[in-house]
Amino acid sequence: MNILIKGLDETFEYQLQLIANLFFEQCTLNVNELDQPDLIGFFTINDDEKIVVSTKLVDLKTDQEYIIHHEKKSQFTSGTKEWEKERRHAASYAFLSALQQLTGIVQKWGTLTGIRPTKLLHNQLKQKITKEEAHSFLKTNYMIHQEKIDLMQTIVDTQLRAIPDLFSLQDEVSIYIGIPYCPTKCAYCTFPAYAIQGRQSSVSSFLSGLHYEIREIGKWLKENGINITTVYFGGGTPTSITAEEMDVLYDELYNAFPNMESVREVTVEAGRPDTITVDKLNVLKKWNIDRISINPQSYIQETLKAIGRHHTVEETVEKFKLAREMGMNNINMDLIIGLPGEGLKEFEYTLSETEKLMPESLTIHTLSFKRASEMTQNKEKYKVADRLEVERMMNLASKWTKDNNYTPYYLYRQKNILGNLENIGYSQPGRESLYNIIIMEEQQTIIGLGCGAASKLVHPETRKITRFANPKDPKTYNERFMHYTTEKIRLLTELYKRKM
Repeated sequence: MNILIKGLDETFEYQLQLIANLFFEQCTLNVNELDQPDLIGFFTINDDEKIVVSTKLVDLKTDQEYIIHHEKKSQFTSGTKEWEKERRHAASYAFLSALQQLTGIVQKWGTLTGIRPTKLLHNQLKQKITKEEAHSFLKTNYMIHQEKIDLMQTIVDTQLRAIPDLFSLQDEVSIYIGIPYCPTKCAYCTFPAYAIQGRQSSVSSFLSGLHYEIREIGKWLKENGINITTVYFGGGTPTSITAEEMDVLYDELYNAFPNMESVREVTVEAGRPDTITVDKLNVLKKWNIDRISINPQSYIQETLKAIGRHHTVEETVEKFKLAREMGMNNINMDLIIGLPGEGLKEFEYTLSETEKLMPESLTIHTLSFKRASEMTQNKEKYKVADRLEVERMMNLASKWTKDNNYTPYYLYRQKNILGNLENIGYSQPGRESLYNIIIMEEQQTIIGLGCGAASKLVHPETRKITRFANPKDPKTYNERFMHYTTEKIRLLTELYKRKM
């Protein structure tokens, strides 16, 4: 689909492209110049006391016209950054309304294209307005449907029960540790994940660098009296390394970091069941780590083969039961809606198999075509369900989790996600992942250590966020970990200088 926009300048192009992507899988949108467009959008914006947008969308194949008139009051002064942002949003609102008329597709998330919808609701409620007023604001300004607002409200309520001090965590930090190795790389994945076989020298060098980062950051935390709320080992698959390497790593961490006995949660992703062994579970028990993830993604063997996961469905079940027998009492599982070749029937089967295990938490992802993934590079090889089928699968997940006493506690959205849906984390009462809540709501600094780990530095007073990422590939990390550690400490020192 090629869309030409007239009457607006280039500052509108990015946001309008995001709106168009909600409706068309492959779409090119340009302001003022485009060869052979399929649609032309004519815009006029009048700025007086309020922003008034008139849009006429013309389908050149059918000569049909779709006309939208939208008015928006603004509290900001004309010409300011905030005013210009509201003009762009008003144009997006009108454009989305016209595209809904053209396609017949209703966008239940309205004009929202960002990752963290619940953050928007939290911010409204912090202004001491009623829930009804906050919900009305979301409907009026973003066209969000009531069912999505209800979902957001349930999640916000659950988060505040799980972390009552969510908005006063700025004097502590959380830690993310990235282990960039997996048995194989899944077709949909764009995380730092390198096949571990034959890379032992690289793994050893990486772990040496990671130990250095842990020691230096731990020293900085102790010197500045900053405690840790949560620790999360991700990747990759952190259990890809050996049991001995895991033991040494945790020993380094527990010795370097301050007051580890007061950390509220430590999670280790053991997502690939083919990495789980008795020895590794014993190491986790030794360090009192009992929150892990074992991720089937699907219980259809043909699907696992198609997406590059070289383990069996039976192995997932066996390793889950082994973890249970060895005292792991807080296990998460991930499932993905819309994997190649799967529809409602296959997903229903996956849920019925999950019901036999009943993990404490369950994250339901909707497949996203990430730009750098093997699946996106070779889309013709991977046939996926259509929008309506994917929505039916999400509705089934919502019903199944409710029937089995799981409550949604966090959500996030992604670009190019099937059906413009969402990823939702569900948990049994009191089993929410605190780290997942903290990273989604961006209320606390998260220090990223290891390969591909991104630090998100939240200013304790202004809440401004500064991002700083470690290299994604082990070779660059191994060569430059000292530089990245020094730079990270410099940024942290600047951020927390009021405490020092």
